[in-house]
Amino acid sequence: MFLNTIYAGFSNKFLNRIRRIIYITYVTLALYASTSIILIAKAQPQPWLSGYPSSSVPSWLDTGSNAWMLTAATLVGLMSIPGLMLFYGGLTRRKYAINTMMMVLYAFSVVLILWMLFEYEMSFGPPLLAVKGFGILGKPAPVLSSSMLDSQADVPLAQQQPNIALPTLVYFQFVFAAITPALIVGALIERMNFKAWMLFVPLWSTLVYGPIAYWLWGGGWLAQLGAADFSGGYVIHLDAGVAAVIAAMMIGPRLDNERKLSPHNLTQVATGLGLLWLGWNGFNGGDPYGVTIDASIAVVNTNLAAAMALLTWLILDAAVYDRPSLTGAASGAVAGLVGITPAAGYVNGLGALIIGLASGAAAWVSLNLVQYRLKPLRNIDDATGVFSTHAGSQAS
Repeated sequence: MFLNTIYAGFSNKFLNRIRRIIYITYVTLALYASTSIILIAKAQPQPWLSGYPSSSVPSWLDTGSNAWMLTAATLVGLMSIPGLMLFYGGLTRRKYAINTMMMVLYAFSVVLILWMLFEYEMSFGPPLLAVKGFGILGKPAPVLSSSMLDSQADVPLAQQQPNIALPTLVYFQFVFAAITPALIVGALIERMNFKAWMLFVPLWSTLVYGPIAYWLWGGGWLAQLGAADFSGGYVIHLDAGVAAVIAAMMIGPRLDNERKLSPHNLTQVATGLGLLWLGWNGFNGGDPYGVTIDASIAVVNTNLAAAMALLTWLILDAAVYDRPSLTGAASGAVAGLVGITPAAGYVNGLGALIIGLASGAAAWVSLNLVQYRLKPLRNIDDATGVFSTHAGSQAS
């Protein structure tokens, strides 16, 4: 366990400092939330609903696109709860299952609070910090007032103004922000203390995810240089994969007799995979921000790549180990879903099949021949191969 390692190397005084940091962090967030609510209330002395438009369907609102985006956001939300909760919870040993699922549930909840209080505007709002005209960070601000929630979606620096409501865009981007730290859980299962995770998630989401989302999706410097990420291949999956392997290095490996992955419930794993796979229709299909042809193309390409990557993984398992497995099939499908994500709306069906083949093969090689075989990497205990399936498939 994570705390056992800390106890062995550090004093109780150090542990008390960590606990104080956790408490101070949450007290600060509570004070920030209270201040935001007071400021909003002073700015709007009228009843809460008085700030909303007299018409519930303003002229700028495309009801079809808005409905699809709300549906897509819900599909992506289901990928975290219960999708990842079931997937990771089934992959771990029974005694660690509750802690693993709680880690995902906590990440989803705390990121929502942070997102509404300051992180959305920090990731998609007007620039706070720019260097020679290149956006580095958005201006943190709450998205709670009726004057904001009844307005049209807008990403100022990226010069995007889709014909959907701002709260729709806020929630759609939130579910992406929530699933990213939740993906990291797979690398840390069976040895990370929940209290340490409570501190890690808000800090990582604020200091890492928010700025990177701004650089690409918020119109920041990477977007200004011409970089494109259709649906989070880099903002989410490369980001989570790199963070996972670094976190695993810092925490250290499990005991030698516990290093082998021992799923306690494969039915639960299969259910979680199904929610992840079909939830990905919203993940990639929602990123055009409306009901468009490329949204439909993205959905078809997503499923093609996942199926091809799954078949690729199974064939490699059968050829090398003579034993295809459900966990292998699940890893292959996830690798294909991740691989197609940055290009889902940019390629045709043939391109999706090629990406699925390359992603499945790259992730299989990374997991089976590199991550657990090369001597310098053996002590990096990425329990479920998050780096291989999420970062390795991007390398293809």
